Amino acid sequence: MAPARPRLCAVLGLLLCGLRPAAAMAADERRSESPAAATACWRVEDFVVAQECGPCSGFQMTVPECSPTGFVERINCAGSGRAEFKSSCRSARVEARGFWRFVGAALAVAAVAAALVLARQRVLDRRALEKVRKQMEAI
Repeated sequence: MAPARPRLCAVLGLLLCGLRPAAAMAADERRSESPAAATACWRVEDFVVAQECGPCSGFQMTVPECSPTGFVERINCAGSGRAEFKSSCRSARVEARGFWRFVGAALAVAAVAAALVLARQRVLDRRALEKVRKQMEAI
């Protein structure tokens, strides 16, 4: 029963780490449904991206759209001509880094599992050889 706990903790840890960005996006959606954010022009009009998605600077951290994800995109609405910030955009660089972190973690877990299997196999082989040696001595 004890070996199942570390595996369970590892699986839960991976799930929680994977769900953290989703939780930030969900928080952004809840905030977006508030009356002040419901009037965002990019929700009802066509818009043009003025500045691609990127990490928030120190000054932009005061903008409410920046806090949920740490990334912001500047847009210009075509109809009203307003310039606004849009949150929860993720850059390809950040997505790629998250993917490679996951791949690295999966490879590390696989390497540890393989090492444990080899160690266990050696112990079982040693026991089997010792048992055969004792049987041969008994004859």
